[in-house]
Amino acid sequence: MGKLFYGSDPQPMDIDDRLLQYLQVVFSTKLRRSESFTITWTDAAASHARTTLWIQPSIPLRFLYSSVDAQRLSGGYLRQLADQAAMSSGLVLDATTWHEHESAHRVQLVAAA
Repeated sequence: MGKLFYGSDPQPMDIDDRLLQYLQVVFSTKLRRSESFTITWTDAAASHARTTLWIQPSIPLRFLYSSVDAQRLSGGYLRQLADQAAMSSGLVLDATTWHEHESAHRVQLVAAA
């Protein structure tokens, strides 16, 4: 389980390493373009069922991974996340279902090969 530190808050958000890697790519791309956006994270098992962050270039971010090696990401799922981040509703993720959505994109990738 990885951790996302945002701003001056010492309490990180716990996020699966694989999903955190997707978020790092989306965040880096958007922030490099000076594009701000929101991310809403829902997790019924967490102390806060829903959290929304305003992501902008002037607020510090730190991604902390529990695994050493980076994983291969699905381009389709990455595009889906980037498209969501560009919408006025922002990027919306559910801790219990994100893996199913990502797996569906990986199945499509394997089927196309």
